[in-house]
Amino acid sequence: MKELIRSLVDTTGPSGYEMQVTELVKQLIKGIADEVKVDAMGNLIARKGTLKKGGKRIMLSAHMDEIGLIATHVDDNGFVRFTSNGGVFPVYLLGGRVRFLNGVEGVIGSESDSRDQAPAMNKCYIDVGAKDRESCPVKVGDMAIFVRPYVDLGTRLVSKALDDRVGVAVLIETMKQLKDTPHELYCVFSVQEEVGCRGAMTAAYAVDAELGIALDVTRTGDTPKCTKMEVALGKGPAIKVRDSGMLSDPKVVRWMQETAEKEGIPYQLEILDAGSTDARMMQVSRAGMSAGVISIPCRYVHSPSEMVDYQDVLDCVKLLKALLSNPINFG
Repeated sequence: MKELIRSLVDTTGPSGYEMQVTELVKQLIKGIADEVKVDAMGNLIARKGTLKKGGKRIMLSAHMDEIGLIATHVDDNGFVRFTSNGGVFPVYLLGGRVRFLNGVEGVIGSESDSRDQAPAMNKCYIDVGAKDRESCPVKVGDMAIFVRPYVDLGTRLVSKALDDRVGVAVLIETMKQLKDTPHELYCVFSVQEEVGCRGAMTAAYAVDAELGIALDVTRTGDTPKCTKMEVALGKGPAIKVRDSGMLSDPKVVRWMQETAEKEGIPYQLEILDAGSTDARMMQVSRAGMSAGVISIPCRYVHSPSEMVDYQDVLDCVKLLKALLSNPINFG
C-alpha cells in the first residue's frame, strides 16, 4: 500500500480544488466498482455490491481534500498575505514552503523579530521572490498547499496530506480486497471536509444509507508532554466513541470492537476533544443513520509533516474488510 499512499499524498487537492485527486482515485478504482459518479459538490461516489440477505445500505466516506492557504492581498513589495483554507495552525507556518495551484512556490516569513513564539497568521506573509506587486505571479484568491516530501521511515510514514489521503488509501484497498459482501456499499471520496464536512453533507443526503462509517485520522497522546489521550501509533485502528461533533452509535462501536476481537485485530478506543469527521454529517442527514468512525492514529495532525504507523494502516484495512464481509445484526 505504500506506493498507493505516496501517489495520493503527492497529488494536489486543497479544499474546493480536489479535482486532481478525484481523477487519480477514478483511475485507482477502475474496474472494482459497479458504478462511479461525481456529484455537483465534487464528491466521487462509487457503488459496490448489491443487497443480499442480512445486508445493509452502507455509506463509507474518506475525504480527499487537504488544508492549505489562500492569498488575500499582495503588497507593493510583492509579499503575499493569506488566510487559511481549513484548520491551519500558526505554529507550523514560519519557514514553511508552499506551492500555489499555478505552480509558483514560496516561503512563509513573519513581520515579527521574535523566534521564541509562533507569530499570528495575520503577521505572516509568503515570499515568492517578487520585487513588487506588478511582478508578483500570485493574485488574490490563488490557492496554495504546503510542500513537503513523502518520507518512508519503515514502520512510520511522514507526509503532508495524510489527513485524509491515508483514509482514502484504506478505502481503495478495502474495495480491492473485498470480493464478496452482502451489503450495498457507497464508497464516498468526499470534498471540503476540512472546511466543515460539506461534501459529506450532500453525499449522505443523496445516498440515504442505513449505516455510515467514516475513515479519517485522529490525534495521538504518545509524544512528550502532549495532551493525554489513549491513542498511540502502532497499537491498531482507533474506534471512535466521541469527538466534538458527534457521539458514535454505541451499537456500531460494540460491533466494531467485537469484530476486531474475533479477528485478532488490535484496536484502541478514541475520545477526541476537538475536531470531527464526515460521520457527523452522516448521522444527521435526512432522518439520520447509525454512524461510527475507524480512525488512523496520526501524530502532528494538520501540519506539513503528519506521521502514521504503517501496520495501523494495514490493520484498518483488515478491520474494515471484516466488518463488511458478513451480515450485520446489531439491532
